[in-house]
Amino acid sequence: MARRTEPPDGGWGWMVVLSAFFQSALVFGVLRSFGVFFVKFVAAFEEQAARVSWIASIGIAVQQFGSPIGSALSTKFGPRPVVMTGGILAALGMLLASFATSLTHLYLSIGLISGSGWALTFTPTLACLSRYFSRRRSLAMGLALTGVGLSSFAFAPLFQWLLNHYAWRGALMLVSALSFHLVACGSLLRPLSLAEDSAVGGPGAQLISLLHNGPFLRYTIALTLINTGYFIPYVHLVAHLQDLGWDPLPAAFILSVAAIADLVGRVVSGWLGDAIPGPVARLLILWTTLTGVLLVLFPVAQASTALVVLAVAYGFTSGALTPVAFSVVPELVGTGRMYCGLGLVQMVESIGGLLGAPLSGYLRDVTGNYTVSFVVAGAFLLAGSGVLITLPYSFSCCPAPTSRSQDLVIEAPHTKVPLSKEEGLGKD
Repeated sequence: MARRTEPPDGGWGWMVVLSAFFQSALVFGVLRSFGVFFVKFVAAFEEQAARVSWIASIGIAVQQFGSPIGSALSTKFGPRPVVMTGGILAALGMLLASFATSLTHLYLSIGLISGSGWALTFTPTLACLSRYFSRRRSLAMGLALTGVGLSSFAFAPLFQWLLNHYAWRGALMLVSALSFHLVACGSLLRPLSLAEDSAVGGPGAQLISLLHNGPFLRYTIALTLINTGYFIPYVHLVAHLQDLGWDPLPAAFILSVAAIADLVGRVVSGWLGDAIPGPVARLLILWTTLTGVLLVLFPVAQASTALVVLAVAYGFTSGALTPVAFSVVPELVGTGRMYCGLGLVQMVESIGGLLGAPLSGYLRDVTGNYTVSFVVAGAFLLAGSGVLITLPYSFSCCPAPTSRSQDLVIEAPHTKVPLSKEEGLGKD
């Protein structure tokens, strides 16, 4: 590994962006399009919506709760072998799910095994990416995460077509084949060693530091609230539209329309995050608030035109909040603690991912429709936006401290850290 004093802002980093692009597609693109399978699972196993919702929720929760394990393994062995192992697990879980005879089998195969594979791929890759960029970090994140939007556009109708021609078992086998490409994506990762890595300490020391970081803890709570409502449309929007009398294929196409807007939102938000001076937390507050409002409006819309407009608007704002959400982490903890910080955030916010979809399904079973489900989902995002307002510099005219300055200004025993260019900032 090359040892550098600061992120190169390019170079092999663009290959890491390419790897992250395909990984985000094969992890969250699959998860966000999995609502197409929802109706088939309800019919095949004759179960209530709340119980079937646990399949995706367990997968999301395991992916996020297991992220610290992926981060710790990447710190010790590097991200490449960890991500390649995760790709094997993700594909294996989908393959075993095609032989399921009960919901429990799907909980274990998709939820636990594939979820564990996703935990070993997504977070280590984004942490590796963030170490390659500083000034253009938000743009790099936005470009990498456009894979979610493109794959959601392609996967929702593709999965519906596969279900129509091969039934759900055959469709899961082919999804398994797609997931195996995560192994190739992992092979593109080249670990980067930065000068400040030795100063931040090992995973234990980093964890203690993060647990005493008040803004970071508040940010983690905010993302947990956001995560509770964020995935609801991707799990239950197709079922909601079918309740309104839509055919399955046009209902799945609505997810594709939202995915196009999601793609545009990620790129625009990533560019704005780097172009507008000041902390990117302000952009995150804006996109989160708009997404929460749009979720509340979904049950109000009945006409096809209104639903398409809402889907486009929701896709844009929900996509826009993602790259800036990841870009805020190094602003709070520094690039040297990125593996540990991002892993801890993903672990805690898994609580929201675990509870969100089952809660929505339960409310549907109780009320007979998805009206309350979408309203509650929007309320969670608005609550998360309220917590984000408490972060430092959220509405200050002063720029937030850069991740590079946080990386260099680290307390070490008997060490005076330079604070200005005249005093030696920038020297090894």
